[in-house]
Amino acid sequence: MAYDHEEQEQVELLKAWWKKNGNLITWIAIAGLLAFAGWTAYNTYQQKQALEASAMYDEVQRAASLKDNGKVQASAAAIVEKFPATSYAAMASMAAAKSAFEAGDLKAAKVQLNWVVEKAKSVELRAIARLRLSSIALDEKNFDEGYKHLNGEFPKDFEGDDLDHKADLLVAQDKINDARVAYKSALDKMAEKHAGRQLVQIKLDALGGP
Repeated sequence: MAYDHEEQEQVELLKAWWKKNGNLITWIAIAGLLAFAGWTAYNTYQQKQALEASAMYDEVQRAASLKDNGKVQASAAAIVEKFPATSYAAMASMAAAKSAFEAGDLKAAKVQLNWVVEKAKSVELRAIARLRLSSIALDEKNFDEGYKHLNGEFPKDFEGDDLDHKADLLVAQDKINDARVAYKSALDKMAEKHAGRQLVQIKLDALGGP
């Protein structure tokens, strides 16, 4: 009987403790379950978004391969509107910029590239967009605009490209000595296997001089 009495006291203590703390524990448990459910739903949502954005990006690529600039612009705009936070939106904008440039629509190309510069999460894509904007400014002989896109910090792998584009602007302004220095600096920054290194060397050799 002593054992039963002791056991009964423990039960009563447990009941009292649960009465005092049970609601708190229940809410903590519910919050944990909700957090887990929310995390699972978020991942599922993210995966679904990525799949939809990927399918839409395929449309952009197909239209680009057919040189259908109108379809490229429309498909890219749809991705940007529906999935602006995905990498596909930035890639679609880059593709749309290229398509618009090839179609002679520099205004549309600049709009797409500026979107990438302002919104893309990828620092590499933002760097490429800035370089392409500077090239368009060079074509338009808008040198101040070209330098504006090249000012500021670039990722290490793009520092040579930045100097290369600056040198191009200097050549267009007949600042040959400055351009020569910039091309040499670009070569110093570029890795031996950099895709643009040979072209920079050709441009530097074309300037002549020491």
